[in-house]
Amino acid sequence: MSLSEQPSTLSSRIGALAQRLGLIGRGQRQILERASQLRLPFNPLPHLRASICWQDGPQLHRLIDLPRSALSGPVQEDKAQAHAMLVGVIEAHEQQLASFDLRMIDGLSTCNPLQANHASFEAFAASEPCRQVRIISYKDFVKSISQALPRFLAGERITLRQASWRGDRVFWAGEHHSEAFACAIAYARRRELEVNLPAELSSYRLSEQGLSNLQQHYHVLGMPNAAWSDPAFMALLLDNGLPYSRLSLMGAPGSPEFLLLPKHSSEATALGEGLRLAGAPDVVGYLQQL
Repeated sequence: MSLSEQPSTLSSRIGALAQRLGLIGRGQRQILERASQLRLPFNPLPHLRASICWQDGPQLHRLIDLPRSALSGPVQEDKAQAHAMLVGVIEAHEQQLASFDLRMIDGLSTCNPLQANHASFEAFAASEPCRQVRIISYKDFVKSISQALPRFLAGERITLRQASWRGDRVFWAGEHHSEAFACAIAYARRRELEVNLPAELSSYRLSEQGLSNLQQHYHVLGMPNAAWSDPAFMALLLDNGLPYSRLSLMGAPGSPEFLLLPKHSSEATALGEGLRLAGAPDVVGYLQQL
């Protein structure tokens, strides 16, 4: 193979990228090059798994009412601009249903890590934490579900939620007696027992327009916790006075934080492109695949 046929080097790729992005300044190109050479423990953003736990996975519904204080960063104006873009990513719709079949519920809004390991109420009902819940008759069923829904027999409205990134799964918004509730619903399905209550259903979905706007105006990257104590990365971020905001939204301890770099800044754009070359996952691309 001749030299002209050899694969392009990282340096030439960086040069071509800098030219395409209009990063003609020496400082901008240096930021791009230095960022691309960072050795941070980047990991792909996690795939959503089948789980009965609403909290298992990115807490994207929080974007609807995201407080500005949830964003961190040195400049209030930068955080305000990022906040204004983020709140448009999720759309919410409230429904008042006269009758809802509780057998369609297969998720809990509040649960612990052990519960999150279960893919269905049936699997959860067969686990050790549910051994104390015994349902062998309709009377047992009513007793169990009434622990979670004290006014079940009075037909009180139940509160539910669902999200487009969690498929068709419907989650109960209650916080207490989750074992009794899950076992009762599993029993109703097994016995083909029709159980209906009025319901308030909150539905969340990702906005295509909101994601498009976010992608147009920001690099949004998944950063490992180690990045914030890495001298080379922090020097790039702080020594150059780059505009940025941070947001933790994945839920699980140790999950990556989102770094938002505005594309109106050529230096921030250079850092974003360099981090992507170094292996930082693209959050907007991830969300578009959910």
